Amino acid sequence: MENKTSYKEALNNTIFSITSQAATELNVKSYVIGGFVRDFLLKRDFKKDIDIVAVGSGIDLAQKVSSLLPKKPKVQIFKTYGTAMLRFEEIDIEFVGARKESYTEDSRNPHVETGTLEDDQNRRDFTINALALSLDESDFGTLVDPFNGVEDLKNQIIRTPLNPDITYSDDPLRMMRAIRFATQLGFTIEEESLKAIERNKERIKIISGERIIDELNKILSAAVPSVGFKLLLETGLLHIILPELTALQGVEEVEGQTHKDNFYHTLEVVDNIAPNTEDVWLRWAALLHDIGKAPTKKFSKKVGWTFHGHEFVGGKMVKKLFERLHMPMNQKMKFVSKMVMLSSRPIVLSQDIVTDSAVRRLVFDAGEDIESLMTLCEADITTKNPNKFKKYHNNFKIVRQKIVEVEERDHVRNFQPPITGEEIMEIFGLQPGREIGVLKEAIKEAILEGEIHNDHESAYAFMMERAGKMGLISK
Repeated sequence: MENKTSYKEALNNTIFSITSQAATELNVKSYVIGGFVRDFLLKRDFKKDIDIVAVGSGIDLAQKVSSLLPKKPKVQIFKTYGTAMLRFEEIDIEFVGARKESYTEDSRNPHVETGTLEDDQNRRDFTINALALSLDESDFGTLVDPFNGVEDLKNQIIRTPLNPDITYSDDPLRMMRAIRFATQLGFTIEEESLKAIERNKERIKIISGERIIDELNKILSAAVPSVGFKLLLETGLLHIILPELTALQGVEEVEGQTHKDNFYHTLEVVDNIAPNTEDVWLRWAALLHDIGKAPTKKFSKKVGWTFHGHEFVGGKMVKKLFERLHMPMNQKMKFVSKMVMLSSRPIVLSQDIVTDSAVRRLVFDAGEDIESLMTLCEADITTKNPNKFKKYHNNFKIVRQKIVEVEERDHVRNFQPPITGEEIMEIFGLQPGREIGVLKEAIKEAILEGEIHNDHESAYAFMMERAGKMGLISK
C-alpha cells in the first residue's frame, strides 16, 4: 500500500476540506471511515457514498457542513440513530457521532451511547472497514488503523476487529456481509471467522428477509457468484435461507445409475450467465431454474432418473420462495417464475429438428422475455464434452436465427388476436359466451401452427369456416 503521505490525495474532493473546516469551527474531530477508505486503498471505483464520523454530534456537523456548501443542500436527520445525511455532487454523505454499542440476545438493534473514535472502530464489522482518515487540520489525511486493516487488505483477508463470535452474534447480518465482501473482492474469510459464522448461523433467523435479500442480490451481482454460494453452503447459512437450493445437493445412485449434482450444476449456470447479463433477476432465474428437480426426482427401471414437470413445479416454488423472503411480489417475481417454467423449452428445441410452429409457440409464450430466456438456456450448457458443448451452442444459433425469421414473418411476440371478441359478437349477433372463446382460441392455434397467416383477412376466412361447422351464422 501507499505510504501515509499519499493518503491526502484520497481527500481532494471539496466535501473533505469543508468538513474539516466545519469540524474545526465546532471544535470536534472528524474522520472519513469505512468503505470509501477501503476502496481507495484497493484502487477500486469509489462508491457513491461516504461515511464521516464525528467525535461529537454527527447531526451538528452535517448542518454546519451544509451551511458552508455553495447551495446549502438539505440535511436529512435520523434522530433515532443520531445520523444525518446530505447530498453533494451526486454523492451521499452520511454523518454519525462516534458511538459505543451493546446488544441484547433477540435483536440486532443496539443500545447506543456516545463514544470515542476507538469505540466506533471497535463496533465496525471488519478490519478493512474500520480504516479511518483524519479530517483534522493538524493531521489531515493520516490513517488510523488500529486492527491492521491495511495488512488484511494486502493479504486479501476478511477478519472481524474483535472476537468474531461477538461480532456475528451482535449483528448476524455481518455473516452475510463477510461472505458478500469475500465474493465481491475475491478475499478469503479468516479461518476463525469462518468457523464463527458456522457456530452462529442460527442467529440469521432474527434478520429480516429484506436485509438478507439485499446481501444475496450483491452476491448474485458479483463477477463469480458461486464463490458466495459455496461459502453460504459451507457455513450452513444457505440451508436456513434457501433450503430449496440445498435440497438439490448430492448424487443418488440406484442400480448403478446416477444423476448429476444439481446444486453444483446450478452454480455453474449462475457463473456462466454472469458475464452475459447484469440483470439480477435473470441471475435469480439461473439460480432457481432447477429447484423443481428435488420434489420431482424419481427413479424408474426403464429410463433411470427422471424429473418430470420440474420446470412447472419450480415456477410455482418461486412464488412461495419470494413470499417467504419478503422479495418483490410484482413483475420481478413473475419474470423469474416464467423463466423457470420455460427454462427447458429452447433446450428441447435445440436438440431436435426445429419446426416453425415450435418456435412460434416459444416466442408466443416468452413474449418480450425471449432474449433473456435464450441467455439463460445458453448458460445452462455445462457439459464437459467439447463436441457436445460446440454442438449445443451451434444448435442455439439455429434456434435464434429461426426466432428472428419466424418473428419477422408471423409477428407472434406480444400476440394480439387479429379478430377481437367484440368483432365476433358483432358478426354473429352473439352475447358474451363460450363460443367466442372457442373461436378466438381456434384462430390463435391456427396461427401458431402455421395453418394461416397472422393477419385479419386469413383469420376472418378461417373463422367463417370454423363458425359454419359450429352452426353459427353471420347476421
